[in-house]
Amino acid sequence: MKFPISPNIKEVHFPPISEVKGWIAGRSFPADKPLVDLCQAIPDYAPAAELTAHLKGLIDDPLISKYSPDEGLPEVREAVANWYRRKYGAGPNPAQLCLSIGASQAFWLAMMVLCRQGDEVIVQLPAYFDHPMGLKALGVRPVFAPFAEGRGGLPDIDGIASLVTRRTRALLLVTPSNPTGAVLPPQLVGQLLELARQKNIALVLDETYNAFIPGGPVPHELFADAAWSDHYIQIASFGKTFALTGYRAGALVASEAFIHHALKVQDSMAVCQPRITQHAVKYGCEHLDDWAAANCAMMARRHDRFREEFCRPGNPFSLVASGGFFAWVRHPFAGLTGRQVAKRLADEANLLCLPGEVFGPGLESYLRLAFGNIGEEQIGEAVERFLAFG
Repeated sequence: MKFPISPNIKEVHFPPISEVKGWIAGRSFPADKPLVDLCQAIPDYAPAAELTAHLKGLIDDPLISKYSPDEGLPEVREAVANWYRRKYGAGPNPAQLCLSIGASQAFWLAMMVLCRQGDEVIVQLPAYFDHPMGLKALGVRPVFAPFAEGRGGLPDIDGIASLVTRRTRALLLVTPSNPTGAVLPPQLVGQLLELARQKNIALVLDETYNAFIPGGPVPHELFADAAWSDHYIQIASFGKTFALTGYRAGALVASEAFIHHALKVQDSMAVCQPRITQHAVKYGCEHLDDWAAANCAMMARRHDRFREEFCRPGNPFSLVASGGFFAWVRHPFAGLTGRQVAKRLADEANLLCLPGEVFGPGLESYLRLAFGNIGEEQIGEAVERFLAFG
């Protein structure tokens, strides 16, 4: 390649999961020590059989292969709005929804509407790695709110407030967190929205894992506020909720005025979410509340089993925070980065996880474990490898 590329792109690190999976490319693993993949948060279970059967019945419809409106089919957005009313007790109307190619595209829509090059977005550490990657690609500066172990991954309101400048356009947080699994309490979410109001900026919450809060409580009460859309934007996903990660089932939730502007980007970026995905989301929202609740309970059992096993005496790796699909752990090797430790785990223990530094600066002492894609029967074996490695 002889021509130059964007300097913004040069600053973005390579996709971490692709990097880590590249470490084992071409390797084979013995039957007595198979690969344990704690790298990527993918549900290990299939979509509901009735959803798959429903989609099979639609394949012969010629409309399935056509574009839909940019924002999505009206009946799908109505079904999603009804799902929000059940899940949150209140929610957006259909005009406040734009269906997207996963939560990742919803994030890009939000940031492109909000920010110009040179603007700033406050990002809570540890951050979902795609967020700083996307911001840097856009020429937007991520301003990192530091991680404090003692807070279990929860943000400090005063600390975040001190980071706001005239260039700040948004506060960006993930709840439940990827990578820590920590859930923002509803009262804290309310305080974040109030801070956004005071500073006249946006509160952007990525709530990809909102279906995996144990007990199924209302994640927060922002939608009950009649003025929620003045300062709140949600990045949503049904990919984890209905085990549709490959379908890329996301949504942007915001004011009608914000969605109007987002559609300018949507039309030039993706046009629309695929119709087959929209029908999958509609079916899930209308029929799979109990199925999703059962998977939430199953993931809670896996988490509890993992936590119990990992916190046994003698484990040199320390569990710092956990929940849902994730565990955030401190490794015991002073002087080694998370990348060095993760590479050794892959090479010597046939165990994949992500290094802490891909989630933000100063996090080289940590690893992220994603146990959502391994069955409960594999948890004991995975933990034993940490114990033996340490």
